[in-house]
Order: sequence, then C-alpha cells, then structure tokens
Amino acid sequence: MTIQSLLASQLQTFFTQEFQKDIQSFEFQQTRKEFVGDITLVVFPLLRHIKTNPAVLAEKIGEYLTSNVKEIEGFNVIKGFLNLELSSAYLSDVLNKIVENPEFGKLPSNGKRLMVEFSSPNTNKPLHLGHIRNITLGYSVSKIMAFAGYEVFKTQIINDRGIHICKSMLAWQKFGNGETPESSGMKGDHLVGKYYVEFDKAYKKEIKSLVDNGLTEKEAKAKASILAQAQQMLKAWENGDEEVVSLWKTMNSWVYDGFEKTYQTLGVDFDKNYYESETYLLGKENIVDGLERGIFYKKEDGSVWIDLSDEGLDEKIVLRADGTAVYMTQDIGTAIKRVDDYNIDNMIYTVGNEQDYHFKVLFLILKKLGYDWAENLFHLSYGMVDLPTGKMKSREGTVVDADDLMEDMTKTAQQISEEHGKLDGYDEELKQKLYKTIGSGALKYFILKVDPKKRIVFNPKESVDFQGNTGPFIQYTYARIQSILRQYQWPEHQNESAYRPEEKERELLKILDQFPSVIEQSANLYSPALVANYTYELVKSFNSFYQNISILSADTEDQKYFRVKLSMATSQVIKTAFGLLGINVPDRM
Repeated sequence: MTIQSLLASQLQTFFTQEFQKDIQSFEFQQTRKEFVGDITLVVFPLLRHIKTNPAVLAEKIGEYLTSNVKEIEGFNVIKGFLNLELSSAYLSDVLNKIVENPEFGKLPSNGKRLMVEFSSPNTNKPLHLGHIRNITLGYSVSKIMAFAGYEVFKTQIINDRGIHICKSMLAWQKFGNGETPESSGMKGDHLVGKYYVEFDKAYKKEIKSLVDNGLTEKEAKAKASILAQAQQMLKAWENGDEEVVSLWKTMNSWVYDGFEKTYQTLGVDFDKNYYESETYLLGKENIVDGLERGIFYKKEDGSVWIDLSDEGLDEKIVLRADGTAVYMTQDIGTAIKRVDDYNIDNMIYTVGNEQDYHFKVLFLILKKLGYDWAENLFHLSYGMVDLPTGKMKSREGTVVDADDLMEDMTKTAQQISEEHGKLDGYDEELKQKLYKTIGSGALKYFILKVDPKKRIVFNPKESVDFQGNTGPFIQYTYARIQSILRQYQWPEHQNESAYRPEEKERELLKILDQFPSVIEQSANLYSPALVANYTYELVKSFNSFYQNISILSADTEDQKYFRVKLSMATSQVIKTAFGLLGINVPDRM
C-alpha cells in the first residue's frame, strides 16, 4: 500500500466518524520546496462536502492524522493546504522494503488478461524509425502493464498480403535476376524493400513516358502496365496460383528472417503472431449476422455499410459489393478471434494517430455487435517521428532504416564516449558492448520520455548526450553507484534504528517511495513517459545527494552504511524502471 492509499483510507475513517460523510477521493501532491512537509493534502475540494473554513478543517485533519497514523510525525497548514511530514521511521522502512524486494514497485496480480498489439509491419520493406517508436512504445507498455498486475500477451498482425506485397514480388521477377539474401549479402527485409523501391521507380518512369505521349497524369497512372501486372499477380495469389504463392512464401520468409534479427537487436519479442493472409477473411460472418440484426445495411450495389452519424461519426463500408472484406471487416474478425484465443479482458492497439478514426469506428461496431469486452479496447495513439531534415517516404527509399539507425546510434555513442573519455581504460570487447548498450538506451529513452501523443523530431546526437534528460546520463549514474557499491565493505551486523535521515537523504527517499504510484499512473495512462521522467527526477536527486554529502567518507559508520544502502536502493529502482522501458544499464561505464 502506498502512503497516499494509507492516508486516503485513514481520511475516509476520519470523515465518517467526524462528519458522517462518505468521501472516496482525495487530492495529494508533493509539498512545495519552500514549505516544511513531504505530502500535501489539498483541502479545497473537500469543502463541497463539509461547509467550513479550509484552514480550520485542515487543522482538524492534521491533528487526527498525527494522532492515528504513525507514518506522520508533524503537519502545518498554509491557507487551504495541509502539509504532512513523514516520520524518519517510515522513510527508513521504505529503504528496507526496496533493498529486500528486488521487484519493489510491482503491483499484485489483478487477475486480468491483457493483449498488447505493436509493430505489425508490412512484408514489403524493412522496419524503419517510425516502427521503432511503435515497437519501443508497445513493448514498454506491455512490460509496465505486467508489472502493474496484468497477465500480458504481446502480439502483432503481420500485413503479408495485398497489392504492396505484389509490387515487390513483381519487381523482383522483372529485375532481380534470381538475387537472394545469400547471394547479395543483404538482410532479407532489406532485399525485398529494395524491390519495392524498384517498382516505384519503374512505375513513375512508365507514367512519365505515357504523359509524354499525350495522356494526363491521372490517365497514365490508371493505364501503366506494371501496376496492372501487380494487380493481376494479387488476383493470382487470391486464386491460389502455385507459382505466385511459392514466390510469396519465399520472399516473405526472407523478410521474417530480417525482422527477427531487428527484433533481437531491439531486445523485443512476441507471444503470438497473426498474419493477414490468415485473418483477411475473418469478420465476414459477423457482418452477415449484423446485417440480419439491422446493425448494418446494404446499398443498391450490394456493398454493406454502417451509419454512425448518430454517434458523431460517418458512414463506413464493412463489405465490398463483390463480397470481399475491407480492413474494417478483418479487424472485427481478428479482435473476436483474439478474445477467443486468449480469453483476454483488455486489448491495446499501438498504432499511429493517422488511424484514430478507424479505431473509433472499430470499437463502436464491436459494441453494437454485442461484445461487452469492446468497452475495454484502447487505441494507444502516437505521433509520428520526423528527422531534422523532414518526413520519411517508404516508396522513394528515403526512410531511416531501423538497422542502419541502430548501427549509427552505436557509432554515435562511441564518438561521444571517446570525446568525453568516458570509457578510457576498458578493453575493446567491453567498449563495443557498452557502445551498443549506450546507443540503444539513448534511442529508446529519447522516444519513450515523450508523451506518446506528441510528434517527435529525432536528433541522434542530442539523444546520446551524457548530460540532461537522456538515457546515457541515467545509465552513467547507475554505473557510478555500482562503483560505490564495489568499494564498500558491508558489515556483518548494523544497528539502523537510531539513524535519522538528513535533508538530501529524505528528498531521495521520498522520490523512491513514489515508484509504486508512478507504476500505477503509468499503467492507467498507458504512458512509459511517466516512468522515464520519474527515473530522470530520481537520478537528479541522487546526483544532488552525491555532490553534497560524503558517502564512503561519511563521519560515522552509521551514516556510511545508511548512505551506501540508499545508493543501492536508488540503483535498484533505476534498473527496474529502465527494464520497464526495455533499456539495459551497465555496471561499468
């Protein structure tokens, strides 16, 4: 139980006994630095229930809490704010809880099963910077939700069929000369992506030729033979043509091998892969059922629609006139299948904000079809990632490839580490391992510290700075603490009861005590940014403590023991928090 939960429980008892009022909600915040105290209760919202002077009410609450809650040893009232002082015994107990529990902050199981969808790439190109935001965000949310008490299943739906896949296949047939990942030395996903770009070049070249011969650009696009050939290939695939299906399987296998290597480098995995080739026919029966129940309606051309104008949305097609499925049909069927497969209570879709409307419609349709669990679906919508040079375009081959970016991050970490002399004296093997750890951590932290809804302009060099709100700054602080721990000789017995923490120690302990609450908030909001920025605040507090107080040269053994133990607890929470972000911390740096 957090201190806020404990206080809330005591306050409910107070208001029931004193005023016969059942109050469930209380507003707490950190006490401002200019006032004495650790936790502040905002009294003004309580005046809706109790008509009295806020200062008088605050005094009564303060007296009750200091008399009945051993964790509170004093209070003061500033206008309508009750500032509460935590006891030294409570703060020392916080320290012991952290040191004794490697999973401090982990919430008990809530018995709920949750699925998180992320990545979900197309098999016609390699993963890029935009995917990295999706993957790091979805993976971190899955880890945070598991730490917050959920049983979590990580999944993706791989878009392995459609016209975009056939474009790569056709270009390989035309221009590939039998090239393979082995013969070219390229990762499979890079090779297939190369031919997606080649298709676009050939398509544009043909359009230009047709325009030069008198067609409008619109006519030229519709008449281009290479696009017609790709569309014919898609029909052949849908009809089970052996040669086309064989090529499709071969090229997709190249891509899957490439994806797996990228995922391993990123340090992520999945519990279940769904494939669009296996799910694109799902949902059609649900549409027919909904049509019979009047949820959908059929237009004259035979297409099936739903009218959501009463819900502030629009009309949406759910089945084409020829009876074929659209993306919405497939997503309806896939959602139902996932619930059947895993008996989940909640599902989170990690998808960019350009799909906001799609998911509003999807969730609403599932509710109208009578699925109660649709209330628990959530679209984790996030902003795009740009570079200082602007947007990325897959067809034109101007995306920032995920593999290239991670390699560049390692090189950037090496360059900046060498400039600062951070790794002088380490052997080459350890240096290379650390460069990867620093580069990967810098990339993930730069992305995850930003609220998911905000757009990001990614600056590699800025992300690897060893000062400020960056991954390397936090990693370096963790490594510094490990150096302290290696130098300390732990006593066999130590009496801690008499030690009273000093101001800098209290500040650090109070931030450590907030960790379970941060986990709870982060899970409620599906926001790793809360964990990331909490960790930065913790590290800033530790560095202030480190710079202002002697640790290994403390005046007494009691002080030294307490401060080393406090340092150890801090490093433990840093490691846990960064683990939830999917970031490793080095013991030496």
